[in-house]
Amino acid sequence: MAMSAVWTRISKLYRNSRISQKLFLAFSLLIAIPAIVVAFLFIRTQESQLYKDAMATGSSHVSRLEEQLRSRLAVLENASSTALTQKAFVDFIHSDMQADGLRLVKFKQNQYEQMHNIIQSYDLVSQLSFYVDNPGLHEIWPEIYHYDRFWPQDYWMTLREEGGAAYRLFSLQDGEHTLSYYRLVRLQGQQQKQPTLMELRAEHSSFFSPLLEETERHFFSVVMDGSDSARHVYNASHAFAVDAGEELEDILSRVHGQLDVLQQRSPVKVRAGDQTYYALYRYIAPLDAYVINIASHQDLMKGPRSWYLLVVAIAACVLLMMLLLVSYMTRRIFRRLEMVLVSMRKVRRGQLDAKIHTGLGENDPGDEIDYVAVSYNSMLDEIQRLMTQVVDKQLIAKNAQLHSLHSQINSHFLYNALESIRMRAEVERQPAIAGALVSLGSLLRYSMQWRGDTVSLGDELANIESYIRFINFMEGSSFELRAELPPEVLRYPIPKMCMQPIVENAVHHAAPPGGSVAIEINVTVENHLMLQIEIRDNGAGMDIETLARLQQALADDTERPIVASRNGLGLANVHKRLQLHYGKGCGLSIDSVQGAYTCVMIRLPWEQVNLGGW
Repeated sequence: MAMSAVWTRISKLYRNSRISQKLFLAFSLLIAIPAIVVAFLFIRTQESQLYKDAMATGSSHVSRLEEQLRSRLAVLENASSTALTQKAFVDFIHSDMQADGLRLVKFKQNQYEQMHNIIQSYDLVSQLSFYVDNPGLHEIWPEIYHYDRFWPQDYWMTLREEGGAAYRLFSLQDGEHTLSYYRLVRLQGQQQKQPTLMELRAEHSSFFSPLLEETERHFFSVVMDGSDSARHVYNASHAFAVDAGEELEDILSRVHGQLDVLQQRSPVKVRAGDQTYYALYRYIAPLDAYVINIASHQDLMKGPRSWYLLVVAIAACVLLMMLLLVSYMTRRIFRRLEMVLVSMRKVRRGQLDAKIHTGLGENDPGDEIDYVAVSYNSMLDEIQRLMTQVVDKQLIAKNAQLHSLHSQINSHFLYNALESIRMRAEVERQPAIAGALVSLGSLLRYSMQWRGDTVSLGDELANIESYIRFINFMEGSSFELRAELPPEVLRYPIPKMCMQPIVENAVHHAAPPGGSVAIEINVTVENHLMLQIEIRDNGAGMDIETLARLQQALADDTERPIVASRNGLGLANVHKRLQLHYGKGCGLSIDSVQGAYTCVMIRLPWEQVNLGGW
């Protein structure tokens, strides 16, 4: 009975509520609440992705630290090997150094100074020491000691078991801040109770600091002894160490307890205090130590966790705006809204004649919805009129561009050619120029007789050959044209004068004054879809800035008018003309290397039925 009474009361409240309140409740249940749930799920997904990215970044960083540490250890090994090559030094410290003072002085001036200079050439090495079981040893330099000064005395046995050499993260003697490399020196023919030991020492401050100071965002790097968690090296000024304070030792101890050489590719997760920490590590076998990256879960997830409050605040604002919007809509637009929506859906599908029937008389003003409907109908009429006007304007503009460009090509070539011949005739006054006029006549007849939209590739190529002969005569050059094309390709129609400006650019810009270049023309078909005409010269090429500026002009998709450049039409205008006729997939592309070549590619439709002219 109690549940029935509650349900009856809820139903009554819903029935007596305003429509705006009902819509608000419906929108909240269908939109706002699911949106909040999706937002929280998205944040959780982002947390998971952030964790994966952080682990990948930390793993990459710890691998880089491992490589750098191994590289530095190799430096110490190289230093020790170099030191042991000084056989005269090693032999002398095993002899009776006190027997002859003159020999000792010479040793100091020669072998000792040479050894001292060798060690000083290695920045990582702070000190080199030899421990020798030799009663005749003279201890007057810090590099030479009696073996009884070394502790522990039997350490040479450990070295022998480890192959004669070993590292220690903390030196055996005064090693609180020093790493040492120990090496067993074996000498043939000597009867010693204890073998000679060599020790290379490197201060932690110089060996590790450059590595540990290079941190990766939230990760804290530490080098830890493999058998003792209390023996470690880290950057004490790192933010992680400062924030952890006294808990740092506990964190490092817990991490050390989870380290496993066989599982070093997997992150370690530990909990210390009220926080969770992740650790990525690599084992450095020669050093018997781990290089570790540690990060706090709280620091890694600081960004996503702050998003929860933001989502709640946004959700509250959205719900409030939704309440106001629903209330307004139910008061202003309700009864005939569906008619407007139906018409909009039709227009969206392309039916621009889908007008709203209002049923109003000629002089009836109607209400707000009627006004919207009338305005909507007028807007559809205006859209149709404007679309027709825009299409007409575009057609007119493109035709004007094409006719303008056609005119520019004729006037450009005719003016330059006649002016060049006139100047040559005035300067040289030779009848041989008559031959040039023959070539020029061929060129002019070809360029000025436009009987059709296209010409065959062979005709265009013959015109270019006439042009090359004319240029060679007029400028005293020796330009060479290479175009060995199959006969079937020569019959294919192409737009007239589409290759001439490109060859002209090669003649005028590819060769130095009085020089010459070879111009090669090749034709290929790409996937039976595109006809590709490659025009390549082996001239001076273009500098990077000029090439970039020209490529940018070819990539410009705006409807700018075609204008003449300083040197004539230019490649960009030819490119735009091709695109106006054949579409964006056609046109020119250019590549060049200064001092090597320039290559221009013309792309046209392969099917002849699709080819058109200017």
